[in-house]
Order: sequence, then structure tokens, then C-alpha cells
Amino acid sequence: MKNGLLAASRAFGAISTAALWLAGVGLVAMTSLVAYQVFMRYVINSSPSWTEAASIQIMSWFIFLGAAVGVREKFHMGFDVLLYALPDSARPWLRSVSDVAIFGFGFGMVWFGGELAIRGASVRIPVLGMPQTITYLPIVVSGALICLFVLERMTLRLAGEPVDAETTERAISEV
Repeated sequence: MKNGLLAASRAFGAISTAALWLAGVGLVAMTSLVAYQVFMRYVINSSPSWTEAASIQIMSWFIFLGAAVGVREKFHMGFDVLLYALPDSARPWLRSVSDVAIFGFGFGMVWFGGELAIRGASVRIPVLGMPQTITYLPIVVSGALICLFVLERMTLRLAGEPVDAETTERAISEV
């Protein structure tokens, strides 16, 4: 059973790495669009109308994907203040409570982000000509990834894997 869990964890690691790469590509794309817009506005004196809306859409994607990766790598969304004040024996329980709260937050992102995406399906973003659903889709995808990554951590913890060890070096070296 542990081999299956570890294989699933490696798959989630690959998903996390892919999301991080997509976020990085999005950051570069958004920066390029903003530079293009500035060049067109101040040098050519003809600013395209679509670049600002497109860069905001891209920014939404890389922010939310980065947040989901941060949850998996344990550098985003957590309740660590009490961990340093309580005895070592209380830490796994407190981390489990934290994981349940983070799962609830991710589930809320999926649920309410999905509602917004459905409501925005009939509305178009004028300068892009795309449905407003794309504005809310990053919330749904990120929420789903957060839920998956938290479930992975909780399952590995229940299986006795050392998921609560301080692994700053691992998180940096995997990327």
C-alpha cells in the first residue's frame, strides 16, 4: 500500500512541478505583454486594447497555480504559530487540523469559484471576446489542486510517512 501511496505522491509531485512551470511561463508572458503595451503606447503611440485584459487573465493563472504549489510545498497557507508553543506530541494533531481547514478553503474555492464561472459563461470580456468564465477558472483549478495536495499530505501522514519534517531544502531542490 505504501508503494502505491508513494507512486501517487510522485505523480502529484509531477503535477506540482508542471503547475509551477506553467506559472513561470505565465509570469514571463505577462511581463512580455506589459512590456509590449508600454512600447506600443509610448514609442509607437498606438496602445493595443487587449494587452491589459490579457495580462490580468494570465496573472490570475500564475498567482493561483503558485498558491496551490505553495500549499503542497508547505510554504503557503498554514497555521504554524502554535507549533512552536506546543509540545512536540501535539504537532501532528495541529497539522492535521490545519490541513482540514486548508482543504475546506480549497473546497470553497472550487465550489464558489465554480458558481462564478458558471454565471460568467454567458458574459463576454469585451476586449478579448472570451467568456468571463476564464476569469474564474483559475480559482476552480487552484482549489482542486489545493484539495488534492492536502489529501495527499493527510493520507501520507496517516500511513506514517514523515510529511511533517522540515523540508525546505527538498522543496527548493525539486523545482
